[in-house]
Amino acid sequence: MNGTLISADNSWALFAVLACVAAAAIYLEQHYRWAAKMTGCVLALLGSMLLTNLHIIPTEAKTYDFIWDYIVPLSIPMLLFEADIRKIGKRSGRLMIVFLIGGLGTIVGGLLAYQLLRSVIPGLAKAVPMMIGTYTGGTINLVAMADNYHASSELVSAAVVADDLVMVVYLFILMAVPEGTFYLSLSRRKDKRAGLNKSPLSQAAGYEHTSVSGKTGQEEADSQSASYWRPKKVSLQSVAAIFALSVFIVAVSSTAADYLSAVIPKSGFLLTLLNGLLGNEYLLITTITMLLATLFPRKVGKLDGAQEIGTYLIHIFFAVIGVPASISLIVKKAPLLLIFCLMIVTMNMLFSFISGRLLHFNNEEIAIASNANIGGPTTAAAMAVARGWGELIVPSILVGTLGYVLGNYYGIFSGTLIGLK
Repeated sequence: MNGTLISADNSWALFAVLACVAAAAIYLEQHYRWAAKMTGCVLALLGSMLLTNLHIIPTEAKTYDFIWDYIVPLSIPMLLFEADIRKIGKRSGRLMIVFLIGGLGTIVGGLLAYQLLRSVIPGLAKAVPMMIGTYTGGTINLVAMADNYHASSELVSAAVVADDLVMVVYLFILMAVPEGTFYLSLSRRKDKRAGLNKSPLSQAAGYEHTSVSGKTGQEEADSQSASYWRPKKVSLQSVAAIFALSVFIVAVSSTAADYLSAVIPKSGFLLTLLNGLLGNEYLLITTITMLLATLFPRKVGKLDGAQEIGTYLIHIFFAVIGVPASISLIVKKAPLLLIFCLMIVTMNMLFSFISGRLLHFNNEEIAIASNANIGGPTTAAAMAVARGWGELIVPSILVGTLGYVLGNYYGIFSGTLIGLK
């Protein structure tokens, strides 16, 4: 676009605008309920879209390419430094079983929705790994898959808008399910037959519903949540280690992915699948970070500030994808993508709730596990707090973090299955 207030070659000014948009989105999300419902990522996207349509910033610039190529990969390891698989497996209890089954439903739902809708939604193939990734882990996975498969800004923007609308409906239904009269009575009958009719929270899961401190469920939930989300003291040494380790992981992963992609032949389905998995930069970033977090939990997992920095970088990315987005295209694509997203979410819920009841899980566990899949650890923990399920706060965060790891695997796997390169 010509005639914008800030020219395309004014990189510092563009960086300043994107950084401010991201910062403003985070501020609004954390201070206003209406903004929290929209999420900071959507606000960042809409903010930059508005600036573009007001001819303040251009639609194309090297600054945007830099963020796609360097900022996005750098944010991935920062958000995975706490992905210690041993800790997740030990402390998440039975919740992980439902979470993994729900993830299988996400994959099935994504592939099924693609087969049914690909003829009516142009370019839908690239949305498959994006949405399977985000409905397994979170925004970090959507970003990784969008960058990996070079999805257009219009598709990403429309998918984000559709996802946001679906999340509103999904969370409303999920919050109502545990108190639904028919479903709850059915669950209690099944729990009674299985010898589990001891408390609103599953005693079978090994969770002690009564707090040692004597607090109520809501008080205990608030206490644990406040403790987990408290501000952290971040040292210069920690910031230096975060950036050094993240850059190192991305450098090793990028080099290894290029090499493996070149040496692994693409003859036959299995070799093609192996090439797509091992030759993928984001998959290697995820794997290496997870291994380091598991092998050196006291070093890697204690790098305070990594989550915050990584999340901020993700918000800058969303400001970028909103820049060239066409409002008319989003309006045209979002309704169809809304149906696509609804099909995936519905399949996840079916897998989660049917299998959960067959395995004698209770409503709270199933709802939190499904939420950790679809919404990620933040919304799952928030739901546990809102419902007063203090015992499920930490497990929800842990399995949600596992989703960040699995989301890229599932996304690349599904993308390879439908022939994306």
